[in-house]
Amino acid sequence: MTGSLSLVGYGISTLGPALAIGLIFAALINGVARQPEAKNVLQPLAILGFAVAEALAILGFVLVFIA
Repeated sequence: MTGSLSLVGYGISTLGPALAIGLIFAALINGVARQPEAKNVLQPLAILGFAVAEALAILGFVLVFIA
């Protein structure tokens, strides 16, 4: 069998950011559904959380090539 286990590790490491992004936007939709006037406050916070979670996935992608 040929290949690298780092690709398997990257595949596993993407589960965390994927779940985080799903939870972030689920919370945003729930918050806006409960209080629509708070959309202008909640949306930038959700985008910031998305950026942080996505940075973890990109960091994992970079570490695949380093290892």
